[in-house]
Amino acid sequence: MSFEGFTKDALMFLLENRMHNSREWYDSHKDIYKKLVYNPFTELVTELAPVMLEIDSQIITVPSKVISRVRRDTRFTKDKSLYRDNVWIVFLRDKSKMSISPCYWFEINQQGSSYGVGYYSADPASLASMRELILRRDPAFVKALDFYESQDEFVLGGETYKKTRYPDQPENIKSWLNRKNIYFECTQNNHELAFSKKLPKVLKAGFVRLKPVYDFFLKAESYK
Repeated sequence: MSFEGFTKDALMFLLENRMHNSREWYDSHKDIYKKLVYNPFTELVTELAPVMLEIDSQIITVPSKVISRVRRDTRFTKDKSLYRDNVWIVFLRDKSKMSISPCYWFEINQQGSSYGVGYYSADPASLASMRELILRRDPAFVKALDFYESQDEFVLGGETYKKTRYPDQPENIKSWLNRKNIYFECTQNNHELAFSKKLPKVLKAGFVRLKPVYDFFLKAESYK
């Protein structure tokens, strides 16, 4: 089946599941989760897979490996809620390094949705490598910068240092250099896109446009 859009029922199920916070309740409603949440995400991943593999032939596109789990890992968090009320997909090369690897993502939550490319938490070595490429104006960075400054779909995000470390650099360059983490994101504060069958088309186009940024990240990784 082709992707037809997510539904209000899917979000209501996720919210209700989080509120029940019960493995027994989830297990007795797992068929609903599969119908409303997992299966549509599988259809979405299947439609996106060919384009993602054109962007990077090493990207993982197996649905079961790129769709987030509904149960949270609470071992290292203060919030001990067993279940989350949001779901996402992550396209990357190595799932074992998900938090510190460049990746593409799409997420739907109770407020809206988002998609983009970047790091969940880039490690210092990745950022140091990026800064080296930026300071010498490596062609991969120049292409990424040219793309970013030619569009208004994606916003540069990630925590910044309070004090710039590169006061002599132009402002547009400093916005890349002074990051503790980095990502490029398009956010929707409603569910119009997520509920639409046009979502795969929008994501494909957006992810292809982001390729210069993704390639820059990959080059930085190769220089670590």
